Amino acid sequence: MEIEQKDISSALVKVLDVRNHPVLIHCNKGKHRIGCLIGCLRKLQKWSMTSIFDEYRRFAGSKVLADQEFIEIFSEHVPYDPEYKPGWL
Repeated sequence: MEIEQKDISSALVKVLDVRNHPVLIHCNKGKHRIGCLIGCLRKLQKWSMTSIFDEYRRFAGSKVLADQEFIEIFSEHVPYDPEYKPGWL
């Protein structure tokens, strides 16, 4: 399944708004999309790519390479409201 950057950005806008917390993140199709979402979140948190990929591989299934490429090229510009950003960002 192809993941769109706009879909990940849209989900991250929701996750990065403390007015939506606490947040439960899940996917009814498996680990693929959520793994990419969390990898992109880690990128916004300024994790190193090595750490992001180590965490991702720990939980990912067979699509590791394609998902790692998606995370690596993901734009870090997510239009969240800084007034409501969580303290861990």
